[in-house]
Amino acid sequence: MKKAINQSTLSLILNGVSVLTLLFLVFSLLSYSKVNAKLKQDYDDRYELTYNANRFMNGSAYLTNEVRAFAATGMEEHYQNYWNEVNTLKNRDQGVSAMQEIGLTSDEQALIDDMYALSNFLVPLEEQAMEEAMNGEKEAALDYVYGVEYSTSIAEINSLKEQFLEDLDDRTLTQIQELEKMASFFDGAIIVSVLLVIIFQLTNMIFVKTKILRPVVKVRDQMGQISQGNLSADFDMVSNTSEIGMLVDSIHDTKRELKRYIKDIEYKLAQMAQGNMELSIGNDYRGEFLPIQNAMREILEGLNNALSRIHTSAGMVSEESRRMALGAQTLSSGTVQQAAAVEELSASIKEIYDQVERTSKDSGDAEASSLEASGKLRVCVEKMEELKVAMEDISKSSHQIGGIIKTIEDISFQTNILALNAAVEAARAGEAGKGFAIVADEVQSLANKSAASAQDITDLIESSMKLVAHGTSLSGDTMEALAAVTTGAKRATELIGQMADSASQQSQSIKQLKLGMEQISEVVQTNAATAQESAASAQELQSQSEELRTAVSQFKLRGRR
Repeated sequence: MKKAINQSTLSLILNGVSVLTLLFLVFSLLSYSKVNAKLKQDYDDRYELTYNANRFMNGSAYLTNEVRAFAATGMEEHYQNYWNEVNTLKNRDQGVSAMQEIGLTSDEQALIDDMYALSNFLVPLEEQAMEEAMNGEKEAALDYVYGVEYSTSIAEINSLKEQFLEDLDDRTLTQIQELEKMASFFDGAIIVSVLLVIIFQLTNMIFVKTKILRPVVKVRDQMGQISQGNLSADFDMVSNTSEIGMLVDSIHDTKRELKRYIKDIEYKLAQMAQGNMELSIGNDYRGEFLPIQNAMREILEGLNNALSRIHTSAGMVSEESRRMALGAQTLSSGTVQQAAAVEELSASIKEIYDQVERTSKDSGDAEASSLEASGKLRVCVEKMEELKVAMEDISKSSHQIGGIIKTIEDISFQTNILALNAAVEAARAGEAGKGFAIVADEVQSLANKSAASAQDITDLIESSMKLVAHGTSLSGDTMEALAAVTTGAKRATELIGQMADSASQQSQSIKQLKLGMEQISEVVQTNAATAQESAASAQELQSQSEELRTAVSQFKLRGRR
């Protein structure tokens, strides 16, 4: 097989280089952003340093100009401007502080220190000149500020200023130029990275299109042809060691194997169609085709066995058909006798069915009457239960009445005692208590009558309670008797119901038996007609079996010549 690099490896290489290039692009963008930020900061710092350096120098020059103007004119305004700059504005000090915050080199700081030293040297001269000017000594004042010593110091300060500005400008310009070079480098790197990413992505797209998509489309079309059963379609792709190449090799191998299988199956089926059953099925199929080969082997074995049995059975059928014709004649005469016997049996069963129908109807009526009687007994039991409850309530009421009578006897006893006490008090009262004594006698008489009546009522209630107890006992006995009768009636109802069910089932069974006998009668009549036909069919079967044996003999079977 031809050697070739894997598509996945090549795609991984291209994508990996693209990713690295993208990472370098991101790094370049970040670096370019930082350099631009630094460059902007340096531009700002250069402007601030130049501005504050000029501020420092202008402040020094301003003091010189104001002190000279005051010495020459003596005007108070110049004097005030001088001290306003020294004490309030302080442009020199503020300019130096601002430059120090931004950042100065040691050489630049040394130049500033030298200028400060010279300025401090001039301060006494300037103060002397202003003092002379205030005293009206202009000539002396001008000598101080225009003298050789003062002018020499001013010249040295100006020389130092120029050197400081030149050094400061050179340093900041150098830094800016270096940053601009770096910015240009990263700018170019970004452009190169973008171009490389575009180139690699285009290369990757071309590679995917030519080396993956086109072969995949061809493979798809070829698999479509295979799925439609076309194994002879052109497929000009060459196999190699790449993934697509190995897939192509698998397709070629699949087509070869499928063609071999189809050719082998076609040959064997053609031989079998021609009656050649002496074929042999090998074991050279693979994978999912192995069951097809096993099925062909089983089909061939089954056909050999089936045809052999058919050949053997054809002779046996021919012999048995002769015997069948004789048996059919015998069967015909027997079925005529069976038909007469079945007719007599059917009439007897019909008579039994009518009797069972009447019994079933009578059983149903008895079951209904029994159920009605059972219902009435249940009603009697319920009424006796209510009577028993009522007798118990009467007994409870009698006991309550007895308690009331006991209360009446107590009241009568107390009333009698009160009547005696009243009679005693009336006797003590003498003549004045006679009327009260009569009342006491009447009350005592009434109490005695109440006691007698209460005793009579008590006797009646006790007699009633005995009668109620006797009635309760009788109702209990009656309840037990009714319960026993109800149980017996329920059992009788169940037995009658079972008898009714049995009679119904017997009626259904006999009905089915009647239908069965009618069907048997019809079948027997049919069998009598069929027996004659069977004899003719047996002759026809014999001729057909001879033809079958002739047809089977055309197949070449294993072990049979």
